[in-house]
Amino acid sequence: MRTIIEPFRIKVVEPIRMTSREERAALIRQAGYNPFRLKAEHVLIDLLTDSGTGAMSTHQWAGVMEGDESYAGARSFFRFEEAVRGIFGHTHVIPTHQGRASERLLCRAVVKAGDVIPGNTHFDTTRANIEDTGAEARDMVIPEGLDPDLDHPFKGNIDLADLERCIAEVGRERVPFVLITVTNNSGGGQPVSMANLRGTRAICERFHIPLLLDAARFAENAFFIKLREPGYADKSPREIACEMFALSDGAVMSMKKDAFGNIGGVISLNSDEWAEKIRTALILTEGFITYGGLAGRDLEALAIGIEEILDEEYLKYRIASTAYVGNHLAQAGVPLLKPIGGHAVYINGRRFCDHLTDDKFPGWALSVALYEHVGVRACEIGNVMFGTQDRATGAWNWPALDLVRLAIPRRVYTQSHMDYVVEGITELYQHRREIRGLRFVHRPAVLPHFTATFELV
Repeated sequence: MRTIIEPFRIKVVEPIRMTSREERAALIRQAGYNPFRLKAEHVLIDLLTDSGTGAMSTHQWAGVMEGDESYAGARSFFRFEEAVRGIFGHTHVIPTHQGRASERLLCRAVVKAGDVIPGNTHFDTTRANIEDTGAEARDMVIPEGLDPDLDHPFKGNIDLADLERCIAEVGRERVPFVLITVTNNSGGGQPVSMANLRGTRAICERFHIPLLLDAARFAENAFFIKLREPGYADKSPREIACEMFALSDGAVMSMKKDAFGNIGGVISLNSDEWAEKIRTALILTEGFITYGGLAGRDLEALAIGIEEILDEEYLKYRIASTAYVGNHLAQAGVPLLKPIGGHAVYINGRRFCDHLTDDKFPGWALSVALYEHVGVRACEIGNVMFGTQDRATGAWNWPALDLVRLAIPRRVYTQSHMDYVVEGITELYQHRREIRGLRFVHRPAVLPHFTATFELV
């Protein structure tokens, strides 16, 4: 059989409110042409993010009822700790309420002004938390990762030569750690190879620098290694994941992705010194060290979810179902970043809206038009999210890629939902020259894409 079916049955359903194009045109205008500012009830198919939007399993819901809500030392924490350590393998397991809390606690504990944090591609909140300390988040993905048309198996890899040059240039004392994001979300959901992780580890060991993983989508990365890297075809996703983490000194993770959580995060470390600093800050801002801002029921659900995510049948379905959307769009001529990512399909905004210049935000304009046309909400990862303006000259620096991410929530939508998305984008592509550009009305200084407002030009 060639058809890959969902390895689950649907037990509870949530109604979708249908809207007309006229309604959506008014709604997006009222939202300042920012999809983040829309009410969720006005969205038909929500592909804004795969973070916290997945469906929990019957086992997870059963775990919710088992949650121990004791303030300190709850059994749910020890269940969570055991599950995380069984995969990550690090000494210290510190729960947080989500990934950006993990990033903030880590950066406040070990990063100082003037430091440089090398990585393949830092995502938005990671970069913001690093820069908030006065440090620099420096991207150094391989050149192949910046070519949207190139079909390369591991476009998330860090450029090892660039990494070595960076450390030599700034000095080891200014690099508190190297951070590799698996899979590389900002670069199209592209995986990192085990060979690249080994190479990074070797450089880090030579300079005595810790290697950390941003592990939000570690299981999808592990499955790509199984599919694409020689020597791993017969290994289980769990075995591959454990090998990935064994090459690291720690990890931060939003467990709202590859742990099927609606909320939750974790910091996993080997360093006693770092763990003590982080736990001290956590008590000040998040809660006690055995709950980290989470309810006991959340800890139970995450402990179960991080095991479920490594099920090979699920991962096979997950990668294939995302590729289904991408392949059908590609066949219709829609310009995509290749190859198709694990959690999302990334449309090339500049190519889709090649009649719009960068200052008119082609990717963002596409995300607005997509909502208005068919009620699908997507996320721009490009000029609005990562564009920077020179304070002295006012000139803009645009990122190498201006993408629109169709992030597919886990275990939520059916194939017919995805067929609707494909049909809608294909129709829009035929009328792409009608998409109008945008300009800022209000641009916040930090993470502008979340709350900025725009007007049509």
